[in-house]
Amino acid sequence: MRLILKWLLSAVALLAVAYVYSGVQVSSFTSALIAAAVIGLLNAVLRPVLVILTLPVSIVTLGLFLFVINALMFWSASGLLSGFHVNGFWAALLGSLIYSALGLIIDAALSKSPG
Repeated sequence: MRLILKWLLSAVALLAVAYVYSGVQVSSFTSALIAAAVIGLLNAVLRPVLVILTLPVSIVTLGLFLFVINALMFWSASGLLSGFHVNGFWAALLGSLIYSALGLIIDAALSKSPG
């Protein structure tokens, strides 16, 4: 149940990113649900591989390269879907930062909720 709630709230967070920042467009709530699922899958499957492969760069940049990896995951999801669009890498970077901040808030709220 918590996983479904996190997925729904992540879709709402994606809609909030699109509302706050014009570099990210989401056409509907259904598109936001699908995009949230795809971003989650990319972060679960592809992101760990990229983190390991780019470990030397991440060490040299003191971890700042992880922001680039997050932006690439965000941008990749927009390339795979038709109802979710990101206007280039810099828009993906800022959009992923906002989305990650909202994700932290969602995780904090869900960890404090009973049940």
